[in-house]
Amino acid sequence: MTNHYCDGRSRRNFLQLGLGGTAGLGLAPLLRATTNQLAANEAAPKPGLAKAKRCILIWMDGGPSHHETFDMKPDAPAEIRGPYDSIASSLPGLDVCEYLPNVAKVMHLTTVIRSVSHRDPGHGAGNHHLTTGSPTPVPIGCGDAVSFHPSLGSFIAKERGSPPGLPAYVQFALPVPMRSGGPNFLGSKYAPFLIANNPNNPDFQLPDVTLPPGIAEGRAQSRAALRKSLDNLERIHDESAADPARGFDSFHEQAHRLVTSSLAKQAFDISTESEQTRDAYGRTMVGQQCLLARRLVEAGVPFVTVQHAGWDHHNMIFKYLKDRWLPTFDVSFAALLLDLEQRGLLEDTLVLALGEFGRTPKINKDSGRDHWPGAMSIVAAGAGVPRGCVIGSTDKQGAYSQDRPLKVEDLFCSIYTKLGINPHKELLTPEGRPVAIVNGGKPISELF
Repeated sequence: MTNHYCDGRSRRNFLQLGLGGTAGLGLAPLLRATTNQLAANEAAPKPGLAKAKRCILIWMDGGPSHHETFDMKPDAPAEIRGPYDSIASSLPGLDVCEYLPNVAKVMHLTTVIRSVSHRDPGHGAGNHHLTTGSPTPVPIGCGDAVSFHPSLGSFIAKERGSPPGLPAYVQFALPVPMRSGGPNFLGSKYAPFLIANNPNNPDFQLPDVTLPPGIAEGRAQSRAALRKSLDNLERIHDESAADPARGFDSFHEQAHRLVTSSLAKQAFDISTESEQTRDAYGRTMVGQQCLLARRLVEAGVPFVTVQHAGWDHHNMIFKYLKDRWLPTFDVSFAALLLDLEQRGLLEDTLVLALGEFGRTPKINKDSGRDHWPGAMSIVAAGAGVPRGCVIGSTDKQGAYSQDRPLKVEDLFCSIYTKLGINPHKELLTPEGRPVAIVNGGKPISELF
């Protein structure tokens, strides 16, 4: 099995790609970036609609097949329906794939959206659209898209802010970082805190949060003071209002606060969880990412992205899904929803599971399914999302929306509204160009 995609992207692209124009907060050198300005539009959603205090995004990178998950077509011809059987779920009338038995038991906690579609069949453009809410301005194929718009996580980090001693936006960067998960013109202050280590490893730790052996906190403070004095000296020679070093400094200061924060150390210390809890999530990278995501939102982090990559199955899709991807998602996603529910966190935590598009209705000659933005399934739960609902439907082949067609922008308007953020608020780029958080669209009424 492989984590490569049809465009040849692998973990080696980590340093090449960056994160939408600026690096994430980690040990690698940070790229300098400019800061944003606020526009005048400060309107907020109506009181009562903003139920979410935090959000967890399960990013199914590569494009999961809706035919083999939440929109099965058992009555379609064999070349459409595939070899898997469907099973009943806890949501009456909704059948799911037979290899999602645990997920089937928690579907009553969720709403499934079946009718979102777009026109970006390439990984780069599809990723950009579904992680920023904005299509790329020019057609882009399978290659990585230049990030033209800040990501969902970065906008939320800016609007919600960082809790004391914790980052506002955490992104798991394994097996690869998100293609368009960065802040773009918002500046490096709102880049994600990248976790490039596997929380399933016995020696898992975060170098940015754990001080290296032999370096006391006092010594770290001294180093910080020395760096600050050097930065002040640099500014004597460059007092430009657009000095990109300021964005770098803000980012560096955030990293330093994490190093010395007891709250951060506690939140990231997954070893304090019981063996029973860790087993419930599955002893996989994705499973332990989901568990750590729960710990982080419980501590107050507003936005966490879990990476469940590798859904780009152009060949042998049924073998790969059965052997690895469906069982891994089944255990981890079900455990996350149950854990959040039992802890009382699901009431104000929005959970989303999606990828950049669905897969083609017809199975190809290599026993795979190709990219298909004409239909996809998105699962939402928590934060006032109605429990036990299905929004929209696709035709008999699962090719296109049959009723309640929705746009990506509608989904993003819903997410921001849930979080108490005006989705049409405008921000100014450093050049003074106004950019709406979401350009068009409206909240999906059924989600409220």
